[in-house]
Amino acid sequence: MADDLPLVTDFDSSAVERARYHPESGTLDIWYAGGALYSYFDVPEEVYRALREAPSAGEFVNLEIKPNFRFALEPGRRRFRPD
Repeated sequence: MADDLPLVTDFDSSAVERARYHPESGTLDIWYAGGALYSYFDVPEEVYRALREAPSAGEFVNLEIKPNFRFALEPGRRRFRPD
């Protein structure tokens, strides 16, 4: 990974708050606006770079990351639905 690439990126987005990339494992952690933290696995550096440059982080995640990479919700976190 290039030394000048930030490993943490904050977004001005209504859907995505922050992303952190782990180059040694290819894990991309994404914090969503609702507070959920998801980890996506085996994400190439090029995908992280493209996310950082995307005009819409939320759209990029929905089209390029969610359908293509395994993921896990942050352990211990629960999601509740209204009744």
